[in-house]
Amino acid sequence: MRLLLDTSVLIDVLRARNRRRQQLGDLIRAGHALATSVVNVAELFSGMRLGEEGAAEAFLGQLDCFDLTSADARLAGKLKSHWSRKGRTLALPDAIVAAIAIENQCSLFTDNHKDFPMSELSLYTPGV
Repeated sequence: MRLLLDTSVLIDVLRARNRRRQQLGDLIRAGHALATSVVNVAELFSGMRLGEEGAAEAFLGQLDCFDLTSADARLAGKLKSHWSRKGRTLALPDAIVAAIAIENQCSLFTDNHKDFPMSELSLYTPGV
C-alpha cells in the first residue's frame, strides 16, 4: 500500500511524538511506500521551529513527494464545492491533499479524519 503522510504525521515524526518514527519504520518493513505532497511540505515548513529544518529536509528526502497537477486541482475544487453544497466547509489545503491522495491511489495517513469526509478517499488507521 502507498501511504500519503499528512502534516500531523510529518510533525509527529519531526518532533519524535506518538511513536511515529517506529510506526513508519514498521510500515516500511512491511513493504508499504511512504509519500507526502507539496501542500504538506508547505504546511510543515510554515510551522517549523528554529533548528528543525535540517531534520525535516533529511526526513522529507526519504519520501516520495507528489506535486499538484491540474487533475488534482480540478478534483480538489469539485470536492470542496460538493461538500460546500452539503453545508460543510472544507479547507482548500485539505481538499487538495485529498485530491492528490485519490489521484495517486494512496491511503491518507492523518490524525484529522474529520477533515477528510470524502468516501472516495481511503484513510489509513494504524493497527487496522
